[in-house]
Amino acid sequence: METRKVLSSLCYFSIFFAGFIFPLAVYLATGDKETKRHAKKSLLSHLIPLILTPLLVLAVFYDFTSQQDAIPVFTVISIIVMILLCLAVVIWNIVKGVKVLTAE
Repeated sequence: METRKVLSSLCYFSIFFAGFIFPLAVYLATGDKETKRHAKKSLLSHLIPLILTPLLVLAVFYDFTSQQDAIPVFTVISIIVMILLCLAVVIWNIVKGVKVLTAE
């Protein structure tokens, strides 16, 4: 198996073991354009859940400071959205990693 295929797929699969560190290291260390492209895509996909993290913090802050006795609806909705987004990102990374390995 080619080294670039393995590195490219490991960038996607690193969501399970190294987060965004492995794709960043591969992106900075490799000279191959195809591997660099896959490292960049996987790095961006690993960072997508971080975009919604401030929304979750804001929701918790808002719900627990303004509404003492009410159900924290904004927080619950934000948590559900975060879980669905993280699940979608994990599934997308698995699919892309397998596609890279099986590509000819």
